[in-house]
Amino acid sequence: MGDEVKLYVDHMSQPSRALIIFCKANGIEFEEVKIEIVKMQHRSPHFAEINPMRKVPALVHGDFKLFESHAILIYLASTFGVADHWYPADIRKRAKIHAILDWHHANLRRGSVGQLFYTSLAVAYGLPLDLKAAAKSEELLSASLAFIEKHLLEEDKPFLAGNSQPSIADLSLACEIMQLEAGDDEDLERILRPHKKILKWLEDTKNEIAPYFEQVHDSIIPITKEMNKHLRSQGMAKLKLNTEN
Repeated sequence: MGDEVKLYVDHMSQPSRALIIFCKANGIEFEEVKIEIVKMQHRSPHFAEINPMRKVPALVHGDFKLFESHAILIYLASTFGVADHWYPADIRKRAKIHAILDWHHANLRRGSVGQLFYTSLAVAYGLPLDLKAAAKSEELLSASLAFIEKHLLEEDKPFLAGNSQPSIADLSLACEIMQLEAGDDEDLERILRPHKKILKWLEDTKNEIAPYFEQVHDSIIPITKEMNKHLRSQGMAKLKLNTEN
């Protein structure tokens, strides 16, 4: 296929970062089309023609369009002949990766996105902070981290599903968990730091996908952190004002 891959992404999006890192790590040439979520560009009629879900990321490869980051990772791995460990040919190993990716969206991602949204990002959408919803999301996030440690990581293997090298599942979940770095420092310490196995796995993933994993995150996490800090302070001020009135 001679057509260039176009990735419609926002670096603030965890799944977008996973795709960018994957392409860079595997030498897949792509054109990056920036869709700024904070400017609501993902809601435009033009983008809806590419992704009717109006979410990033999305892919266009010639006349082929695809949305959902996991599906895009599978497509890229299958199309561009990357190393087998990313998306193994062995049907059972592949099935385990699919299971982890399916679990991710229903558990880890829901907890991660909800916790950050209700503690800061809601303000950007003109909504009040919702500390009860944030606590519920944090509960799911913490339970998801515990599940990863107990069921997805093995003592003698560094990567998910007992693999010795990272798969697209490692990349997708690691990018999700890295979003905690963009949140409040106290939240980071409370939620992530107790999970020593996950911290070790994250470090192994960073090292194995060096330098791209850190490059992509280092370019956006500090900016996102400052934005979230500002939004959170705004939201807490409004929350206090509403409580006092």
